[in-house]
Amino acid sequence: MSGLIMAAQLLAGLSILIVLHELGHYLAARAFGIKVEKFYLFFDAWGVKLFSFKKGDTEYGIGWLPLGGYVKIAGMIDESMDVEAMKQPAQPWEFRSKPAWQRLIVMLGGVFVNVVVGVFIFWMLTFKFGESYLPNSEVKYGIEARELGKEIGLKTGDKITGVNGKSLERFDDLYSPNVLFGNVNLNVNREGKDTLIHVPSDFIEKISDEGKTAFVVPRLTFEVGEVQSGSNADKAGLKTGDKIVAVDSLKVTYFDELRTALDTNKNKKIKIKVDRNNTEVYLTANVEKDGTIGFSPKTVGMNFKTDQFSFAQALPVGAEKAKQTLVDQAKGFGKIFKGDVDPRKAVQGPIGMAKIYGGTFQWEKFWTLTGLISLVLAFMNLLPIPALDGGHAVFLIIEMIKGKPLSDKFMERAQVVGFVILIGLMIFAFGNDISKFFLK
Repeated sequence: MSGLIMAAQLLAGLSILIVLHELGHYLAARAFGIKVEKFYLFFDAWGVKLFSFKKGDTEYGIGWLPLGGYVKIAGMIDESMDVEAMKQPAQPWEFRSKPAWQRLIVMLGGVFVNVVVGVFIFWMLTFKFGESYLPNSEVKYGIEARELGKEIGLKTGDKITGVNGKSLERFDDLYSPNVLFGNVNLNVNREGKDTLIHVPSDFIEKISDEGKTAFVVPRLTFEVGEVQSGSNADKAGLKTGDKIVAVDSLKVTYFDELRTALDTNKNKKIKIKVDRNNTEVYLTANVEKDGTIGFSPKTVGMNFKTDQFSFAQALPVGAEKAKQTLVDQAKGFGKIFKGDVDPRKAVQGPIGMAKIYGGTFQWEKFWTLTGLISLVLAFMNLLPIPALDGGHAVFLIIEMIKGKPLSDKFMERAQVVGFVILIGLMIFAFGNDISKFFLK
């Protein structure tokens, strides 16, 4: 069932964005008096369609091949590769009859709408939910350095105070591309002494493999939260609200210390000293082979903060999030292009995207991811690849500089090359998903 929910969320999110993207082309074309022959969600390859109707001179429908969507603009060499129509005399309502600047606006209409949609979604989410974050001042006991954090020289108990000399106000910013893309210095206070820890330029590649929680997390003091019914913790008599203060002879103050104690006693019996309402209680529990006993911790002494915004105040915040998403996309693409990041670790296909949506529907998460994907689509469509909006835009700019259009034969060949590139990218993305999620 969770797999179906993942797929349904991805399909719903992409369908909304595809329709809106194509609507951008459609409205721009109509504004300049250009005829639009087809408006389709998904592709009606070989003429096979799930649903269609005609209104005015445009056919609207849903194709069977869920690899995007399209509008067929009269007088344009596009996905349809309708070269026969291009041999006929140009008509005043055709794309090719319009000035290059109008055609450029039509080609960029979809990208423009994707950007506007991304800004709008982030605006509304910010207005409704505000911004929740963990102030760095609340990380009183420093960090717990996980595997990747230890690799670059961090130690559990370190207090990260800044990035490249700039004060770290939000702990969450350690997970931002500004840090994870690497080539930055972390300002660290270690046992009262200041030092610098360098994050290397290939750090994002390792994060892509292990996840950001393999880097650092706040060091937590804790008490027992929910105890799983029938678990070893339940059988031992552990109760919600208990404070574990020792395991065997090891004193426990932080949750990472408890986890270390449990990891070293897998499949063994341990003695647990508990503070229960200021009374010492001694329990005995068996540790599972995965190093757990069956309870979830409840964080103590750490307060998250939520900033609320008015309707007007939320707009610039949402716009800044959208802008930063586009900047991060450009930086990430640049790292792939320069060879700093293996594309196999950076590229997600449909399966990977569906897994990010998750197996349960959460309203805020769905729209956050849909907003992100809208901006990713805007960026990807701007790439100067023939058959993408960016490729068409480059050819139109060349035409405007030269003062005459590129030949139809060149445009046909460029479209074919673009399709080959896009099909290759799709195969790579699908293969990458299969490799990561099924063959790993």
